[in-house]
Amino acid sequence: MTTASIPSTMRAVLLRGHGGFDQLDFRSDVPTPIPSAGEVLINVKAAGINNTDINTRIGWYSKAVEGTTNAAADDAGATNVEADGGWSGALSFPRIQGADCCGEIVQVGAGVDASRVGERVLVRPMHEDPNDDRPFRCRTFGSEMNGAFADYTVAPSSETYAIKSNWSDIELASLPCAYSTAEGMLHRGELGVERVLITGASGGVGSAAIQLAKRRGATVIAVAGQTKLEAVQAAGADEVIPRGIDLAEVIAADSIDVVLDLVAGPGFGQLITALRRGGRYVASGAIGGPLVELDVRDLYLKDLALLGSTFQDPIVFENLIRYVEQGEIAPMVAATYPLSEIVTAQEAFLAKEFVGKIVLVP
Repeated sequence: MTTASIPSTMRAVLLRGHGGFDQLDFRSDVPTPIPSAGEVLINVKAAGINNTDINTRIGWYSKAVEGTTNAAADDAGATNVEADGGWSGALSFPRIQGADCCGEIVQVGAGVDASRVGERVLVRPMHEDPNDDRPFRCRTFGSEMNGAFADYTVAPSSETYAIKSNWSDIELASLPCAYSTAEGMLHRGELGVERVLITGASGGVGSAAIQLAKRRGATVIAVAGQTKLEAVQAAGADEVIPRGIDLAEVIAADSIDVVLDLVAGPGFGQLITALRRGGRYVASGAIGGPLVELDVRDLYLKDLALLGSTFQDPIVFENLIRYVEQGEIAPMVAATYPLSEIVTAQEAFLAKEFVGKIVLVP
């Protein structure tokens, strides 16, 4: 594609504000972005859907919200969340969401090597904040900046990674957010050849975590909905447990080295009980409810480490690119939808009747 052939306007989904599906506005007259210095313009080929897209739309990150993602979504979005409804506080609207981007570089800004034009690329979702050098500070692609729910998007060249793989564009679009979140949790929890318990194991992050944990030689115990257990086991889990069961009935206390929790909610205490002395609990989601009850005696008497996982060291995404190129992991795509059908796609996402990722195609 030549610069002259890049259209002046494009199709995109604009998030107009926090709320229900009515806040998603699919348009065909959105100005095509122009890359600034240090940026690249990407022709988006596919873009995955993630929990963060829903959570941001409904304002779930706000402290005003205490329930599950689905409960807030059913209420058509939380109220009084404008000040802290995004990852890092208030969002500016309209916003183009989409943390997952697979595409092709078609134009570069000043200071970027023109030879990058034509590269097949993935965008790292968690960008280092160029204006803040404090630890753990980052900007999220598709949240603090426009993302991939469009024909074109811009991203810093430094956060845009070339990839050589026989995966399709749709398959590659399933990788950035879910797999980097999962690998970031494993990296933060320093998982080795150990026993790991993964909640929410049928979702994009959970199913990725199964593969990535097995790659490290871990024994994986996965918790998922009853109808998805067979698919979760096929993804590589050594043992599968139906969601909602009393974990104490099937997992001995003090028998798990690492917990990767994407659910939280009422089952939190059982996860802490399952951890061995010196075990590590890593959270990167709370779809079952963000407020939990902790017996602090368990925390200090068992010498546990409770870890949050959002920020990712660059090595996390660099490793993912290598895993794909070396054939060490596989994609898990459940369904695809046209970008224009984003509401239908998000409805399917919220129904949770799938294993893996749902991907949009512009």
